[in-house]
Amino acid sequence: MSDVYMKASDVLFASEARCYATIKDKRYNFVNMKNLEATFKKNKVEVAILGKTGKGHKSAGWEGTFKATMYYNSSVMRKMAEEYKNTGTDIYFDIQIVNEDKGTKVEKQEVLLKECNLDSLIIAKFDADGELLEEDIEGTFDDFEIKTGFKDLEGMIGQAEG
Repeated sequence: MSDVYMKASDVLFASEARCYATIKDKRYNFVNMKNLEATFKKNKVEVAILGKTGKGHKSAGWEGTFKATMYYNSSVMRKMAEEYKNTGTDIYFDIQIVNEDKGTKVEKQEVLLKECNLDSLIIAKFDADGELLEEDIEGTFDDFEIKTGFKDLEGMIGQAEG
């Protein structure tokens, strides 16, 4: 495989994204979201193997978590927390993240996080010494779908050696 380099123009500009949340029967454009990171983590178990001094590892499920920072200017999620407090009925929702920088050749990626559930969020806040009010949220998701994936960059795929 010859030396191939990625072009700087194919790096996604960080703020070129969109974020939507579907809560019950309403779809929100979460324009107040500053950043979000969703993580897929495999759960693994150790496997003892006769005749080997080391242990192997086998995947045994997975878990999905997300964390985000948003500007503190919406009560949508606080109302979800209040409903849970008052009724005991938890609210699950979907988050759609679209990364698209039209200046790149990778085009876009669209991911849907399904059955999201909040772990924690701020109920009330102020900061007399601050400038902008922000809040961090964390939660889990039970499923995900990559609705559209990035296109492979030129030169990424070659012949396997060996």
